[in-house]
Amino acid sequence: MKNKVKFGLSNVCIAKITANSSAGVTYDTPFKLPGAVNLTLDPEGESADFYGDNTKYFSEFANQGYSGSLEIAMINDEFRTQILGEKTDSNGALIESTDDTISDFALGFQINGDKSNRKFWFYNVSAQRPSTAGQTIETSKEPTTDTLNITATARISDNKIKVFMEETADNKAVYASFFESVYEQSV
Repeated sequence: MKNKVKFGLSNVCIAKITANSSAGVTYDTPFKLPGAVNLTLDPEGESADFYGDNTKYFSEFANQGYSGSLEIAMINDEFRTQILGEKTDSNGALIESTDDTISDFALGFQINGDKSNRKFWFYNVSAQRPSTAGQTIETSKEPTTDTLNITATARISDNKIKVFMEETADNKAVYASFFESVYEQSV
């Protein structure tokens, strides 16, 4: 039986893109980005409508990927160094510089359902630097979060944007190891 509802966000994984060309994409080993709070990715692309016979005769939508945001309890040092390009000095300080190079990455995550969970990979994601924010403690401690504005586009090698999988009797082993590496289509 298929899911009727979805809820929850967990297991956010990041795999840095180390090579990206028309010949293919290479990813580093994924690492966890814990503390997922919210993920919103809205479709990008315009529609093209053609009218004939006094009605909408043909309609097509351009798939330009997705854009949105990923809200995390706190962005970890691994993301800051591997993806945002920040440097760590000998004292453990993280230093941001105008010379930093932000790397693209694959984004993996899990959304739970009432019957089964779905695991996702978005293949080609870019992120903007996050804002820095904090607030005073009042009558209670309210955690603040970090938000990454992200864009997910197609890989230039094969035009793939995302993949998701639910566990079945036939894919248990693949499903269990889904976040160990970026999932590629089987033949």
